[in-house]
Amino acid sequence: MTGPAAENGAAMDREAVDLARRLVRLDTRAGGERPAADLVAGVLGAAGFRVHVDEPVAGRANLIARYGPGTPAITFTGHLDTVPARAEEWSFDPMSGEIRDGRLLGRGASDMKAGVAAQVAAAVRHAREHPEATGPQLVFTFGEETGCDGAALLDPSRLVPAELLVVAEPTGNSLVLGHKGALWLRLTARGVSAHGSRPELGRNAIAALAGAALRVHGHAGWPESPTHGRATVNVGTFHSGAQPNLVPDHAEMCLDIRTVPGFGSDEAVAEIARLCGPDIAIERMLDLPGVATDPGVPGLGDALEALVPGSSARPPAYATFFTDASVLRDLLGGPAVVVYGPGDAEQAHVTDESCSVANIVECAGALHRLLRSRS
Repeated sequence: MTGPAAENGAAMDREAVDLARRLVRLDTRAGGERPAADLVAGVLGAAGFRVHVDEPVAGRANLIARYGPGTPAITFTGHLDTVPARAEEWSFDPMSGEIRDGRLLGRGASDMKAGVAAQVAAAVRHAREHPEATGPQLVFTFGEETGCDGAALLDPSRLVPAELLVVAEPTGNSLVLGHKGALWLRLTARGVSAHGSRPELGRNAIAALAGAALRVHGHAGWPESPTHGRATVNVGTFHSGAQPNLVPDHAEMCLDIRTVPGFGSDEAVAEIARLCGPDIAIERMLDLPGVATDPGVPGLGDALEALVPGSSARPPAYATFFTDASVLRDLLGGPAVVVYGPGDAEQAHVTDESCSVANIVECAGALHRLLRSRS
């Protein structure tokens, strides 16, 4: 293919990869997303998008952008934060942004700055080729990794409803129609303090909570959904004690529970309470619903075909991780949700994270096809 379309495609490919590299080089490990939001805002603003950047927490920003006169049918979304990375544990700089052997290197390369870059590049190309058309709504958030914190602080009055929400989480450019829910619980045991040489005079909170942790960890009866798979429970943290010669009077652990259809947060809390017993206090820290898009939603098949030809005939897949769709779906009026991004799921949160450059280019092209199919 030659001519303007080919030139625009080549420009989009370059812009997607370049923006991904620039985003990776910005340190947004568990915070500081404002520079990333400003970078994306500059790219979109230069292309004629109306951009609003909001900073509800110092140094942390959300971005909402739209293009054209009408109401967009499609919303693209991604998050700008990444999980931490300790440089001494990596074989290269976590903020590298280098391309080596066809892969973009650095924290956030797969999860999910490459996905954000692909969405932006596709939206910019669509605006360039169809200056009178309505483009997608773009919503980029902070703090997704710690429980969709930024999405929860979006101003609903600045959002418009959507028919389709595309989330650029790492799927290796495979289509995912939803994901499990996330429930984080804090469990607390109270004891009685005493001298370590007279433990019979106290009540050891560690022993009480450790027993509960073992019962939860060893439980094999978590329900299974035919679409989303088995619910899972992970004992993520355990804190107690001040010094060896003191019977601890307080112990605390946190659980990460992934819920599935038919086993939501209420059912999960009830089962955890049964396993732990009445003396363990339970507090909800995070409660995000799962997402399950019906593949039979009118028009969804065409969108899936635009992204990945032949995909509408395949059984739907659902992810184990959560996304901002848990919050955005209600804010956007209940659109169909598709998770689709160039990153590799197995690269998320790992040391020496990377992303296939070819996947970034492929993703940007697919997103552009989707926008073109709706023009």
